[in-house]
Amino acid sequence: MQLLHTMIRVGDLDKSIDFYTNVLGMKLLRRKDYPDGKFTLAFVGYGDEKDHAVIELTHNWETKKYELGNGFGHIAIGLPDVYAACDAVKAKGGKVTREPGPMKFGGSVIAFVEDPDGYKIEFIQRAA
Repeated sequence: MQLLHTMIRVGDLDKSIDFYTNVLGMKLLRRKDYPDGKFTLAFVGYGDEKDHAVIELTHNWETKKYELGNGFGHIAIGLPDVYAACDAVKAKGGKVTREPGPMKFGGSVIAFVEDPDGYKIEFIQRAA
């Protein structure tokens, strides 16, 4: 078995693609319109889908905003320097909602950023 992707619904697809590619450094892997269903799927990630889990951005053309609810938690990204990553997010106009630092009740260095739709992305410092 292999984890393939996580799907999130987004209100403004171009704004979301810009965030995930230009702010978080992912690549737009593929994008396809489904006119009969009035939706578009865009897949973003750090590597090819055959080897990496990716994020599916689903845009329903007639829906501009979603309620996040309280069931979804966050997407986590491992990287070598959480502090530098947060500085880069801020420099590109992104929103850091929890500044980098040690996790409460643990030792991992973490931070949280937020995408244009309000989804949380956790940065976790990992050895390179």
